[in-house]
Amino acid sequence: MSTHKNLEVWKKSIDLVISIYNTTKTFPEDEKFGLSSQLKRAAISIPSNISEGASRNGIKEYLHFLYISLGSASEIETQLIIAEKLGYKIDSNLLDEINHLKAMLINYISYKKRGLKK
Repeated sequence: MSTHKNLEVWKKSIDLVISIYNTTKTFPEDEKFGLSSQLKRAAISIPSNISEGASRNGIKEYLHFLYISLGSASEIETQLIIAEKLGYKIDSNLLDEINHLKAMLINYISYKKRGLKK
């Protein structure tokens, strides 16, 4: 049976969650309920919305959740840039990882939209 767990974009989003958690461990303690928390919530939102959308009845609903995932990915990108400007250590590979995931989400959304037009 094919599920969201077989999707490369879902697998990559899970990897991103791990990367974000590892990165935020290095943030100052006073960011625990600020930027660290927000980054973690946004990261968890991506695979969660992919899986929730996949469980819905139609492509339109699925697309809605995929767009939420894309929005969360963009949110993370912005938050990482802010963290970097605040002087927190952000591995450049993490920014590459988020940009790659955003591209995967955009491609997957385009693929699903083509199915809507049939």
